Formats: sequence, C-alpha cells, structure tokens
Amino acid sequence: MFRKLTVAAVTVLLAVPVQAETYGVLMKTLSNPFWGAMELGVREGAQEAGVEYFLQAVESDQAAEPQLNVCHTMLERQPDAMITAAINSTILLPCLKRANDMGIPVVDLDGNLDHAIAAEAGVDIAFSIGSDNVAAGAQGAEWLVGQIGADATGPVLVIEGLSGNITGQKRARGFAEKLSELAPGLEIVASLPGDWDRGKAANITNDILTSHPDLVAVFAANDGMALGSIETVYAAGKGDQVIVIGVDGNSDAVKSIKAGRLNASVAQLPYLVGKQSVEMVRAMKEGQPPADDWIYVPTLVLTKSVLEDGTEPMLEFVK
Repeated sequence: MFRKLTVAAVTVLLAVPVQAETYGVLMKTLSNPFWGAMELGVREGAQEAGVEYFLQAVESDQAAEPQLNVCHTMLERQPDAMITAAINSTILLPCLKRANDMGIPVVDLDGNLDHAIAAEAGVDIAFSIGSDNVAAGAQGAEWLVGQIGADATGPVLVIEGLSGNITGQKRARGFAEKLSELAPGLEIVASLPGDWDRGKAANITNDILTSHPDLVAVFAANDGMALGSIETVYAAGKGDQVIVIGVDGNSDAVKSIKAGRLNASVAQLPYLVGKQSVEMVRAMKEGQPPADDWIYVPTLVLTKSVLEDGTEPMLEFVK
C-alpha cells in the first residue's frame, strides 16, 4: 500500500507542468501605432519563444511620472525580466535599480536609455534593442538630398520630439549632420520640440511657413508629428512645394504615403524590435547573451514607389 501511494504521488508531481517564464513589458503608450506594432511583435515573439508576458503602458508619450509609478507596480509581480521603453533617459532609473536589486535583468526597449547615465545610477542594462536613431535621421537626409539634389538651397524645418528625449535628439542630430554634409545650401532655420504631438507639429509648421514661405522640407522625428506637418502644408496650398519626412513607418504614415500626401517615412520596424527583444531575452536567460549590449534593427525609407512596388524584403515587418 505504501509503495502504491508513493508511485501515485510521484506521478502527480511529474504531471505538474513547468511554469513558463514571465516578462514584464513596459511601453510608452499604445495610442501611438508605433507602439501598437511593437506590442504585436512582443506578442508573437513570446508565442514563438514559449514565454508569457504582461504589458502595461501609460496614457501618452509625455506621462513620465505615471510611467515610473507603473514600473514600480509591475515589479510587485516579480517578473523574470523587465523590458522597458522609458519616456526619457532618467525617469525609470529608480525602478530599474530596484529591479536589479531584486535580481531581475533589465532590457532597454527601443534604445531610450543612456548606458552611461544608467550606470551612474547603479542600473545594469542587459542590452538595448532598437533602431540606430542617428542613422535613421541621416537616412532621412540622404533620401531628401537624393530627391532635390546636393546643390539645392533653401530653408528646412526640423521638428524634434519631447524635450530631453534621447530618441528624438538622436534623430534630429543625425538628420542635421548628414544634411550639412550632403547639401550645405539647405539651411535648417528652426529645430523645435514638437513633443511627439501632431497638433503642436502642425502649429510649428504653420509658424515657420509664415516666416519662411519658401520652405523646402520638414523633417519630423516621428510620424505623428510628420502627419500634423503635412496637414498644414496642404492647408497652405504647398503640398507640391514642401517635402515632409517622418520617422517610424507606422500604419497611419503608410496610409498617408500611399495616398500621395506624406512624402516619406524612415521605417523603424517596431514589430521586429518587439519580437526580437523577447526572443533575445529568452536566449539570454538560457545562457546565450547577445554579442553586444546595443542591438540595432535595420531601417528603410518608405515611399509611395517602395510600397507600390512591394519587392523590398523588409516590408514584411512593416505592420
């Protein structure tokens, strides 16, 4: 009888499934299609990696303090890893330090953290994954010069992201430096924070068009702001005069490009960023850390012709 009970008990223990790892994923806001595409990548990456995740986001790209509060709340669930897209370079550092102290590895999603600043705060970042934002800005400048020529002259507007946000700063810097190198006759007459806000970008564009009616181009650090800018350009009757370039390659931008309004967007492939982040965390937890602490996902310039042609292999990751 005793032997039978023992065998039965062992059988029950063997039937208990091994619990899958669970990752906490903190994004900025799901109201932006960019982050919606990244969430889809996380979801499908988790399915393929055989892990679970719980995801939270805040109301807007500007809700820094609420994001810190959400981060602390997420740690109460003691995830096996924290994958975070910080609103700025410093806001989440106290929470991420706490995560490290709890033995939870921290991953920087979309390259929003400065590793040197994080290290000073005692935060160890396992790796950052995202696009090379400086290169993305430069790619926008290269495409613009390819359209109008290296000898082009005239005023150009740059609409930055949220003031102090490293992502927007890098995109704006990459664009400005490459533009100066390739077409010195194109002058950036204003580089202003649009706070990732479509309406604010529209107002900025209106102000600059008033003071510079011969405006040649607008580079906006994300697609939402680019779409606000293009609305103003068309309302002013200058849709054929001013070239507007965004960054992200989100679904709204794709629709506008196909409709012949927005000229181009440097696609960041957020779906691929989200998917690979989960897969790489899983590999890291299995003893296969990434070879570098910065992982760059490729970017491409989306235009009407690229979308209509449909032969670019990376288009499968544009969601």
